[in-house]
Amino acid sequence: MSISRRLMVAALASAPIATALSAAASLKRRDLRVTTADGVHIRVREVKPEAATRSEPLLLIHGARVPGIASFDLDVPDGSLAADLALQLNRTVYVMDARGYGGSDRPSAMERPPAEHRPLSRAYEIVRDIDAVVGTTTRLAGSSRADLIGWAAGGAWAAYYASLWPERIAHLVTLNALYGAAAPHALLGPSSNTADPAHPDRLNPATGAYALYAGASLLPVWDRSIPAVDKSAWRDPTLVKAYVAAALASDPQSSRHEPAAFRAPLGAIEDSFYQAGGRRLYDASSITAHVLVVRSERDFWSRPGDATSFIHDAVRAQSGRILMIPGATHFVHLDRPQHGRELLLGQLVSFCQTV
Repeated sequence: MSISRRLMVAALASAPIATALSAAASLKRRDLRVTTADGVHIRVREVKPEAATRSEPLLLIHGARVPGIASFDLDVPDGSLAADLALQLNRTVYVMDARGYGGSDRPSAMERPPAEHRPLSRAYEIVRDIDAVVGTTTRLAGSSRADLIGWAAGGAWAAYYASLWPERIAHLVTLNALYGAAAPHALLGPSSNTADPAHPDRLNPATGAYALYAGASLLPVWDRSIPAVDKSAWRDPTLVKAYVAAALASDPQSSRHEPAAFRAPLGAIEDSFYQAGGRRLYDASSITAHVLVVRSERDFWSRPGDATSFIHDAVRAQSGRILMIPGATHFVHLDRPQHGRELLLGQLVSFCQTV
């Protein structure tokens, strides 16, 4: 990133809140619903500058637990990566909910006890959701291609899609995503607590269709990755409160539980289990977009080998590089600017302008 761009990003990150809110007021938001090839309705939020000049849509894809709005469009300072990218790139940004999440259709099995079904919303289904969103947003923009940014499991979904329809994607970013490194994984994969005791290379068959997540369950893994006793020095408590509230609000049934809890499908956990064991969901050699593989130094989900393996395999990418963000956590885009968010945003803006 050039010195001038670093200065620009730093100036934006340090601007008074009033200035940031004034800029945000120039954005227009609306929620859309698109339909997949297999008849699933997907909720998409459009975040659009009043005078957007770039035609290619930019799509943000959430991870395994928390859906799109809570992940990328919180109405608090530094809580909306979607708004920051829309303003700095002067282009329309979209935030989707995969099937089973947020405002998108949920499989009927999610109305039943989770033990009655195997994990729902596998990656091979979610690429259909991405396809529907890419098709609709590129038509709206009058463009033939889109850009994708996926976080964690969303990074795997985005790259999977880009490998199947390479001609439709101009820029691809994976943020703290698995790919299929051979290194052991602390949370997932063979011989982990999620493995079948009788067959350690398989997911435990007791894993159900979905899981319930109380708000408090979203914070411990984030807390553990922050190298500071005072977590508020690393992340804004107001943002954390908004993140938890938006996650709970994403499920209309969350208030039926005590404490309140939202449902998330476990198909992403099954897919990630096998990636953690060294298997590939897709072949990165099919991808032809510009590729940026971002990994936070303190990430608990991806491993260094996931990044290097991906770039090694992406032999047909128009360009490809790894960005390691020093000291950053898995939640880098929700942390305070000085703890990696500022660097991430600046690099995303620069990358998405690559020709």
